[in-house]
Amino acid sequence: MKYAVRNPRNGQIDYYFDLPSAQQLQQSVDRLRQHQPSWQQLPLSERIAAMQAWKAALEKHQSALIEALTLDTGRRHESVLEAQLIGQSIDRWCRLAEAFFEPAADKVSAIPFIHIRQDLQPIPVVGVISPWNFPLLLGLIDTLPALLAGCSVVVKPSEITPRFIEPLMDAVREVPLLSEVLLFLAGDGNTGAQLVDLVDLVCFTGSVATGRRVYAACAARFIPCFLELGGKDPALVFEGANLEHAAASILWGSTVNCGQSCLSIERVYVQETILQDFLEKLKERAERVKLAFPTPEDGQIGPVISERQVHIINDHLSDALAKGAHVLTGNTCCEQRNGGWYCRPTVLTGVDHTMKVMTEETFGPIIPVMPFRTEAEAIQLANGTIYGLSAAVFAHDWETALRIGQHIEAGAISINECALTALVHEGEKQSFKMSGIGGTRMGPSAIKRFMRQRAFLIKKEPILSPWWF
Repeated sequence: MKYAVRNPRNGQIDYYFDLPSAQQLQQSVDRLRQHQPSWQQLPLSERIAAMQAWKAALEKHQSALIEALTLDTGRRHESVLEAQLIGQSIDRWCRLAEAFFEPAADKVSAIPFIHIRQDLQPIPVVGVISPWNFPLLLGLIDTLPALLAGCSVVVKPSEITPRFIEPLMDAVREVPLLSEVLLFLAGDGNTGAQLVDLVDLVCFTGSVATGRRVYAACAARFIPCFLELGGKDPALVFEGANLEHAAASILWGSTVNCGQSCLSIERVYVQETILQDFLEKLKERAERVKLAFPTPEDGQIGPVISERQVHIINDHLSDALAKGAHVLTGNTCCEQRNGGWYCRPTVLTGVDHTMKVMTEETFGPIIPVMPFRTEAEAIQLANGTIYGLSAAVFAHDWETALRIGQHIEAGAISINECALTALVHEGEKQSFKMSGIGGTRMGPSAIKRFMRQRAFLIKKEPILSPWWF
């Protein structure tokens, strides 16, 4: 069966792929499972060598990868960054793996004649189900540490952005060792559901609604899952903050990749004494940013990738306007250009928590700004959400911003900056509330997610144990 794919820049159906049958999917996973023990038994140095060979192959295919990502998403700058950052990501995970797998010495237990030796066993087959907003980055964020842990990995990217799979797999096939344990395959939601029933661990990035179904399916099979779900990230701006700095950072954090990022700033709270000054600076900066039309190089804001998301953005805008919000600058709804859907950086005032735009994930370049009076009120507003992915705090000095940030219920708090978790990958963190579940994706602990810990309890001397009959 063929699946038709829409081009986000012109709205045309211009790409098709074959949906795998249940039998084909089963055979693919069986093949990965068959080859995983050999991959696991390789010395870490050989797994690293295979990853480095893949890095070299990816550099050869980089142009094709960038072109495919650009067609998938309709934006250029972020696609170039995604492709160019793969090599750095591979290098970073290889370094982390070398440190992580340093042999540990045996330990003496609380019982002096019993020694403890620990090891880690990789989970055989990891399934990764990744979204459309950063197809390559989010397809690899779990895949790289899982491979270095010794797992086989099958990745099912979003059916909205499947074009990059072909050049990526061309690079994988140039490394025979890796091609036996890594597969990216195109499929739809039904393919993802079938995959959950075949693998031993699931990493899912996407909506809360779908994440709930994945969680239930994994629980039924009694397998682990790691979910990275939605966000409604707040930014708090206090008296004394550098408003030029805050406005520039919040604009970028709200609108980069057309706001199509789980860690986008989606609501802004500003102390009422500085509200007008902040709004003037934000408006002036927002109006400088241009749509990337008619070509991807013509501006900063690319199209809304998913047509379904257009309806969500429009619904949030119309709901806010009907309840008394005002557009300071930007759109009252997404605009169609040459068949693609676009939305300018849109600053809303007069917003409150009765509006969807302040409580539900918008996933677009919308910046609703709401005043607060006191620090306690700002913290209460920031925490008044089902989400807890990340947040940002701006104050007159970093110590004050940090103190306030320690009261926010979220996994990553950027201090006097926005969305730093997208750029700084060493900080280990977890998602709070409905934004996800499971261990950190960042830092060396991320590797341990894909392994089971084992303890050998060793009696080295032939002595009588005092608890025997």
